[in-house]
Amino acid sequence: MDKFKKEIIIFLKKETGVKEIALEEPPDPKMGDYAFPCFSLSKELKKSPNKIAKDLASRFKPTEYVSESTVIGPYINFFVSKKKLAEIVIKKILKEKQNYCKGDKKTEKAMVEYCQVNTHKAFHVGHLRGTMIGSALIRLLRYHGYDVIAANYQGDIGAHVAKCIWYLKNHNHGDYPEENKGRWLGKIYQKANAMLSNASGRNKQKYDEEVSNVLQALENGEPHLTELWQKTRQWSLDDFEAFYNLIGVEFDEYFFESQMEKPGKELVNDLLDRKIAQKSEGAVIINLEKYRLGNYLLLKSDGTSLYSTKDIALAKLKFDQYDISKSIHVVGSEQKLYFRQLFRTLELMGFKNAKNCVHVPYDLVTLEGGKISSREGVLIYADELVEDVISFAEKEVKKRHDDWDKERTGQSAKKIALSSVKFGMLNQDNNKAIVFNPGKAMDFEGETGPYVQYAHARICSIFRKSGKDIADFDKKDIDYSLLNHDAEMQLISQLGRFGNILEAAAENYRVYLLCHYLIRLAQQFNEFYHNCPILAAKPELMKSRLALAAGTKQVLEIGLNLLGIEAPDEM
Repeated sequence: MDKFKKEIIIFLKKETGVKEIALEEPPDPKMGDYAFPCFSLSKELKKSPNKIAKDLASRFKPTEYVSESTVIGPYINFFVSKKKLAEIVIKKILKEKQNYCKGDKKTEKAMVEYCQVNTHKAFHVGHLRGTMIGSALIRLLRYHGYDVIAANYQGDIGAHVAKCIWYLKNHNHGDYPEENKGRWLGKIYQKANAMLSNASGRNKQKYDEEVSNVLQALENGEPHLTELWQKTRQWSLDDFEAFYNLIGVEFDEYFFESQMEKPGKELVNDLLDRKIAQKSEGAVIINLEKYRLGNYLLLKSDGTSLYSTKDIALAKLKFDQYDISKSIHVVGSEQKLYFRQLFRTLELMGFKNAKNCVHVPYDLVTLEGGKISSREGVLIYADELVEDVISFAEKEVKKRHDDWDKERTGQSAKKIALSSVKFGMLNQDNNKAIVFNPGKAMDFEGETGPYVQYAHARICSIFRKSGKDIADFDKKDIDYSLLNHDAEMQLISQLGRFGNILEAAAENYRVYLLCHYLIRLAQQFNEFYHNCPILAAKPELMKSRLALAAGTKQVLEIGLNLLGIEAPDEM
């Protein structure tokens, strides 16, 4: 806890007798740095919240760390000492550098399962949001002190694979491609779906039976189909891995549905024996009606497995073999009911870690033309999108720096392009859909990744012009009392909030909070830059302002890196 907050809490505990004090941050910094709502004291003290706030304010005396209090209705607000704030915050950043606000090591180990792209389908823009959220969440949790395993659970078996293999076996008359084989498989899957959807009468019955037979044959390990499945599965995995490398996403563990099928069926049989599950019209279900969760289907009537069959096996494997205390699933919002059913089923199984399973949902990514669907073919391939944005960024970089060579231009363009895509996928509440527009995501003036990157690059440029070494500022004697302009103080206050933002983002799985913070930090740095000359200031003031700029650069860099975005020195 910072010293400012600690002093306020000590004062409030002493004056109210309340053991637990929860401070808030006012919506506008001009209202104060911390606020305490007095509603909860009204009943006990038999006074109105407004009167309690006034009484508390009348008893408050300024300290070295907290300069004043004020009353706004039922709130007593506190202003921290600006001089002390500047000294403590900037010194702390310059001393801790890349470890500023890094959390203490925690005993809990978590596994974050994300991405989960199915083989025999294409990696499209709709997959990017969950991939970016999961990757950033892992970085946040690790920085906050958690030991985290990054996991990818991929659907390499099931109905979608059966459809693809069925089409390849019976209806594909062309040659296999030499490259982009995974993407080609996605198109085969679309053709299979179209053929199955448009069939009628005897053809429909015939096709459906053939697909069902393929699925059963794959589950039974039929040699010829298994060979074709293994070959095409690897095509998808190779394409995925190339794309993971492009966007800077890494995994510690890969799980596959095909590995979970046998142990999943064994668990289903155990649930039948224990009468937790039951048969219904040949299928196996768990009745969750009393929990208002309907029926949870575990096995189809033909004996083939489902996601649920394999997910209960995966849950057991995770906790048994990896010694984790929490399992976090980053999966789309449309699966909310499914995960409630899964977690309830794990509880009924007597699974002791069921309450430590968490679903982090996110809404869809849409285009102007509507919903993205790999089934219907309405999609943009993720690698094509990233490559197009990189190409666009290269043109923009060339406009600004026609003297740069090809390598320098390409490196800068890639950083900007990936920032555009990643920040565009992260800078929104998980519960809100995204209409992704690559042009807007590249806007240097909007609430975008490149806008935040540009603030970082601008600070690097200032230091190059100053001739000062930014790494030495933690050793310099700085007069922080010279930093008293409103723009300076607002920037310092924002830097001081970084730890609270990181905690809220990590503990509540809300990566977008960090995005919003970085946008505001970049905006406040720009206000400071335009209102408070740095290199034109007198020597001592210049040194103080350079120290503030150095601290801002460090926080921007940490924040961007936690989102998986590079902080460039030039743009």
